[in-house]
Amino acid sequence: MVTITEKAAEKAKAILAAEGKDSWGIRIYSAGGGCCGPSYGLDLDERALVDDEVIEKDGLRVFVDKKTIITLSGMQLDYLNDGEHEGFTLTGGTAPSCGSGGQSGCSSCGH
Repeated sequence: MVTITEKAAEKAKAILAAEGKDSWGIRIYSAGGGCCGPSYGLDLDERALVDDEVIEKDGLRVFVDKKTIITLSGMQLDYLNDGEHEGFTLTGGTAPSCGSGGQSGCSSCGH
């Protein structure tokens, strides 16, 4: 299961409020993958779909389909704002690292 930090929940709720979508939630979805493991995206969504898991954190609803939730096991959604970078980030989990198995030349990350 993916965990949601308080900072990520607060930022997501602020974004939803700014969009006039206070009753909505956010969706984490799989955006493909490669030698570096799966990649993910975030979007605003009005409601859960039939096959979704719903995670609630501090009044925020996060929707994740059952296939994607498996790949998010042990990961954490956080919000980073260190002056140089700003945005949501997923960290942790057991995704394979780049270059594992002797591969190199990843088109996604250059490793």
